[in-house]
Amino acid sequence: MTDHPIRFFTDDHAVRRVGEGLLARTLPRAEWTHEAHLAACAWMVRERPDIDLDDRIAAIISGYNEAVGGVNDDAQGYHDTITRTYLTGVRAFLSDRSPEEPLASMVNALLASEVGARNWPLRFYTPERLFSAAARRGYVPPDA
Repeated sequence: MTDHPIRFFTDDHAVRRVGEGLLARTLPRAEWTHEAHLAACAWMVRERPDIDLDDRIAAIISGYNEAVGGVNDDAQGYHDTITRTYLTGVRAFLSDRSPEEPLASMVNALLASEVGARNWPLRFYTPERLFSAAARRGYVPPDA
């Protein structure tokens, strides 16, 4: 897997901008990075408890992808298993953080943590299972 330097967030506003841009479907596609995915997830978990992420996360990300010209199919776009695996990890990570911690500090700590690594889901899945069309289209349980 290629090493990518972590793109940290400068302040709370930068994190909120990503999350709000995802929901409004206005975030530029080029800014929808791995870090942005995790930041938006953390922001919604922490600051948008009104959103039922278990029910809405697929529609939120799929809708955003389509709005910025992307495609959600068996090979690209929204990936349900990866998203739900990270959602579980983000929730667990945040449960150990102080609610008073600045948002950017918390997100940056998440990004630098084991949970924030790009290959973290591969701790639980074989590549064949994780990158299958079935795992992209719906949640599949871990096999590793």
